[in-house]
Amino acid sequence: MTDVLQLVFVAFLAGILGTTVLGALSRDLQSVVNGIASLVAAATPTLAELAIASVGGADVAFGPELSSWIAVAGFLHMLGMLGWYDTVRWWDHLTHTVSAALVAALVYASLQSRYGLGAHVTDAYAAVFTVLFTLGAGVFWEFVELAARELGEYVDRPPVLEYYGLRDTVLDMAFNGVGAVAVVAFDVRTFVPIAEQVPRLADAAVVGSTVLLFVGAVCLGVALEAVRTAATG
Repeated sequence: MTDVLQLVFVAFLAGILGTTVLGALSRDLQSVVNGIASLVAAATPTLAELAIASVGGADVAFGPELSSWIAVAGFLHMLGMLGWYDTVRWWDHLTHTVSAALVAALVYASLQSRYGLGAHVTDAYAAVFTVLFTLGAGVFWEFVELAARELGEYVDRPPVLEYYGLRDTVLDMAFNGVGAVAVVAFDVRTFVPIAEQVPRLADAAVVGSTVLLFVGAVCLGVALEAVRTAATG
């Protein structure tokens, strides 16, 4: 299974790279920016392993599951950026479900760990918090998309992310919820071994992300209002 997942990771990483190159050849800034972000995200687990080893001296192995899931989500998103979001009606729903399930699986794993926060919470709490956290992350992402559109209009440049309006936001949140509920309903513990290798880091990530999502949403709201005021003034 490990070898298969490594092949999956390499294949989808190559797909992300290929779609990024296509974006560059067509001078599509959106695709290039999103492609670079997807490549960095897919490489993050490996970079984190190296960082932990160099700083703490610990031998941590996250395994190919996390990298593969990130690569799959990134590739699906890149296909969307190349036009599938506009031509395939359900593509946006698919990418939101897959990405939300990834976020939910990471949070759920930290709360199902035998150490840290996981040792002090009930299964019901872990399930509810996972779903609420994933929905909160989805709200933050919608703010990011809206901010990207407003900034693009303000500087008269194409935005790096597209915001399609309130109806699309409602559907995005619904499918974010589908991804999170699926993780909880099927008791997906794929990343529990990762959380148990670095319990303090996993706890800090959950707590810190919760705070950052709230603060970030507020800051983006203030920034959006400032940009709109400047544009109309």
